[in-house]
Amino acid sequence: MTGNAVEISLLARRARNSLWSLFFLMGIVSMAWVPRIPEIKRSFDLSDGFFGIVLICSGVGAALGAQVSGGMVHRFGSQNVTRVAQIFMPSGLVVVALAPAPAILMAGLFLLGFAYAAIDVSVNSQAVVVEKLLSKRLMVSFHGAWSIGAFSTTVFGGAISNLLTPRENLLLVAVIALAIYIPSTERLLGSDRDEHLGVAGDEPRSIPVFGKAVIPIWLMALGALGALIGEGSASDWGGILLEDHLGVTKGVSASAFASFALAMIISRFVGDHLFHRFGMYQVVSTLALASSIIWISSILISWQISATNQTVALILVNIGFFVAGFGIGPMFPAFMLAAGTTPGIPASVGIGRVAFLAIAGYFIGPTITGLISEATTLPLAMIYPAMMLALGALMARKLLRFGLADAKMSS
Repeated sequence: MTGNAVEISLLARRARNSLWSLFFLMGIVSMAWVPRIPEIKRSFDLSDGFFGIVLICSGVGAALGAQVSGGMVHRFGSQNVTRVAQIFMPSGLVVVALAPAPAILMAGLFLLGFAYAAIDVSVNSQAVVVEKLLSKRLMVSFHGAWSIGAFSTTVFGGAISNLLTPRENLLLVAVIALAIYIPSTERLLGSDRDEHLGVAGDEPRSIPVFGKAVIPIWLMALGALGALIGEGSASDWGGILLEDHLGVTKGVSASAFASFALAMIISRFVGDHLFHRFGMYQVVSTLALASSIIWISSILISWQISATNQTVALILVNIGFFVAGFGIGPMFPAFMLAAGTTPGIPASVGIGRVAFLAIAGYFIGPTITGLISEATTLPLAMIYPAMMLALGALMARKLLRFGLADAKMSS
């Protein structure tokens, strides 16, 4: 190995370790308010329908962030975009924590969503390059670090719900996250190494919205959309489902998303191996379809029996959320990896296009769930994210038929 190759390998390994830290922090910050959602919702006396509208703000922010950040990463590099977004994401959490009125809460969620999407596009773009430099499949494990962060912050928030107010909880998370974000970002690959301008044969950063050439990108976007609508609904409505519809007490109500997040951790750390052995789209389609059926079945059955046997209902709904988390876990990283390795399209541009629709769905999907809940009831409304999960399975099948299989790498 030449001296230059050794240097590149060392830089890539350093960036790999930083990416694990950054994905971990993204999970912590974005999910910090999840175990406190029932309290925040009650503090403003919001109905399910109005709370769903509040969540639209984070979706709008995420959509704009994903749309803008793909071009920004292509122009300035993934490290530079992360340097800016890492300041605004904890700041959004601070605004949510200090919000005195629903309008300010909505502004904080907009900022949080915008910055989250910007970081998500930039670190996923960097992850594609790090995988290439190290010749090792890592994408799903990076997202596994996100799941560890999400799980940790959910368990922490539930455990201290009787010790710290939601405001104190969120401010603490924001300060700690910012202190770790800054040094981690400085160890990413710089703009001279991250291939942000693309490689030989890539098209310019502006790709057409429609046309045969971008059909795979839209299939990936719809697949990722299905995954993130399921994930967003699990995080935003899981606690409310247990408290308001199954009669579970505060603290314990965080168990649904904790089960979901734990399963995502497991599936994401075995996902790279499963992809290598069985094929990326085959794994995604099989897990997504099976988990969608089991998830909604567990919710509906638990809802029916909760009045007579709450313990069994609680166990059953947690099993459903666990299975859903296991199925959803590999989906988003798989579609992001596919977008970042599509021939002829720079990684940042492909990922930005997919993230624009998918991340918006992560935030807007729960809003639709809330509106359906307002018209019916939340257990019935959860049929919607389960159906979107099945859509992700269908998109993976279509990509398999399109001939876009992932390249074999060591796992």
